[in-house]
Amino acid sequence: MTAPDPSETRLVEIVFPEQANHYGTLFGGTALNLMSKAAAIAAARRAGCSVVMASSDKVDFHSPVMVGQVVELCARVVRVGRSSMTVKVDVLAETLGKSERKLTMRGSFEMVAVDADGRPTPIASAAAD
Repeated sequence: MTAPDPSETRLVEIVFPEQANHYGTLFGGTALNLMSKAAAIAAARRAGCSVVMASSDKVDFHSPVMVGQVVELCARVVRVGRSSMTVKVDVLAETLGKSERKLTMRGSFEMVAVDADGRPTPIASAAAD
């Protein structure tokens, strides 16, 4: 088995009723939780150490995700600085049994690599940067 691509992370989740609001769609807070998790994994893989979120720059909700749909979160490190990274996260939704996938959310997160004491630490450069 090969090592995961450090520039991209994918998470897949099915939306259950307890994750929904009173409209039967994915609760915004739950969506943000999933997006931040994907961003943190992508950033930690790229940095090779623990990371923390410094900010979420912008999150756009394009369309609702219904209970029973599958969401795929695609997180990509798009900028690497000395100790910080920008991670873009796209959320695609699909109804099982149908081949149609739709972009439902998109967000940008600033993540910071930290050492064991929680202080910012430099990120090693990579050929892809």
